[in-house]
Amino acid sequence: MYGYVIRRLLLAIPVLIGVSILAFSIVRFIPGDPARIIAGVHASQEYVERVRQEYLLDEPLYLQYYVYMSDVLQGDLGRSAYTRRPVTVELFTRFPNTLILTVAAMGIATILGMSAGIISATKRYSLFDNFTMLFALVGIAIPVFWLGLMFQLLFSVSLGWLPSSGIGSWRHLILPAMTLGLATTALIARITRSSMLDVLGQDYINTARAKGLVERVVVYKHALKNALIPVITVMGLQFGILLGGAVLTETVFSWPGIGRLLVDSILTRDYPVVQGAVMLLALFFVIINLVVDIFYALLDPRITYGTQEGG
Repeated sequence: MYGYVIRRLLLAIPVLIGVSILAFSIVRFIPGDPARIIAGVHASQEYVERVRQEYLLDEPLYLQYYVYMSDVLQGDLGRSAYTRRPVTVELFTRFPNTLILTVAAMGIATILGMSAGIISATKRYSLFDNFTMLFALVGIAIPVFWLGLMFQLLFSVSLGWLPSSGIGSWRHLILPAMTLGLATTALIARITRSSMLDVLGQDYINTARAKGLVERVVVYKHALKNALIPVITVMGLQFGILLGGAVLTETVFSWPGIGRLLVDSILTRDYPVVQGAVMLLALFFVIINLVVDIFYALLDPRITYGTQEGG
């Protein structure tokens, strides 16, 4: 196992280098003079030139990238051009908020999605099954920002049950977590149902039933464990996607997380923060995929680390 983990971490190095190159290049290809935007509209030309020299914007891109990566390897992500604070402080001030929101959304999605998928599979073509699949279709199709606004209108404005925005108590977390988790709930429900139906049709399940085992034991002990592998795959990928894709939810609910910080930094051309945020999210995505691969082997002993890597 340790050898496999080390190999995966080594393979992650070129991935992170590629992400750093893309993040570094794309923000610099945005139209406009970045030095003027960083300095401010009313700044003097002398100050603009000082900003240009401070951030090496007058140097070739390859030299800028070399200096940037040299600092990153020493743990220095630079300073924010907007707040003048270290980028690491900016990121790790906001990242816990995004992590809390993502974990809460995934918790809601996992509990509701897997429960609905299992019940739908065991009660195939029933009224509940039809309703669940309709919900899954609608949940995937609804835009996140529209759903968030509707939740605010219903639960905050009309009923007054929950705060509409901001961060503070656990009550502030409910609406953004529900908004972010609904599409993932629908996806997990569909994948769980499909995987459970495939496993429930296997011969060993029929044999377990023929032996007189209680249906609950057949479903939860024998079928569910083997049906979890594709579900775990989707959950791992969705966790990474939610972690980096909570931009709209954080914006609608004024949630001070990485997504909102990333949008604000792009608008203000805060290059160091944009690059640092993208690198942080990419690193966590790689770690999440590694954890998912390890779960494969724990759920199915037939999967070995050597064959898994080869596949």
